[in-house]
Amino acid sequence: MQIRSLPFTTSRRWMLLRALCGAAALQAPLAALAGFNFFTSEYTATRDELQAQIAKRFPVAERYAEIFMVGLRDPQLGLDARGNRAAITATLTIASPLLAASPVQGVVSVSSALRYDAAARALRLDHPKAERLELQGVQGRDAERLQQVGAVVAQELLQGQVLRSFTAEELTVGRKTYEIGDITVQDDGIKVQLK
Repeated sequence: MQIRSLPFTTSRRWMLLRALCGAAALQAPLAALAGFNFFTSEYTATRDELQAQIAKRFPVAERYAEIFMVGLRDPQLGLDARGNRAAITATLTIASPLLAASPVQGVVSVSSALRYDAAARALRLDHPKAERLELQGVQGRDAERLQQVGAVVAQELLQGQVLRSFTAEELTVGRKTYEIGDITVQDDGIKVQLK
């Protein structure tokens, strides 16, 4: 007597196919939410993700005292886990008809605390402070004055600058909509608590 196992094998294949399709369906929404970990109630934005977001918002410029135009471009993100601060280092340009060598080029580094703006669903720089400013081709009292102008305007330009925006869909799972809680700067990214 010969026993055929075809119906059983076919049944197993269908079950396996259903399981694989179900797993793929579950992974699709989670892949769209890369960085979100709803099991630990956290979201981690990588340095590369944040750098790409910042680069989209530059160059920026502002007039100061109606005689100086200060611009920032080519931002580079730094993360200070120990101080729980983010830093932006950018190319600085100061132009003015009063300057013999205009525009003056340099580099500025600004460190900042972070805050969450619930109305805009955005992670923003908060109270940035110019830590270092170097200008090329200017010395003495002119350099000191331009450094002061550059530092003030760089801080103003970066105040409230968005590091990461969230959509309502990203913060919603099922019927629960999450808010952003504690913000923790890490060496390789920024982690926020979901509450």
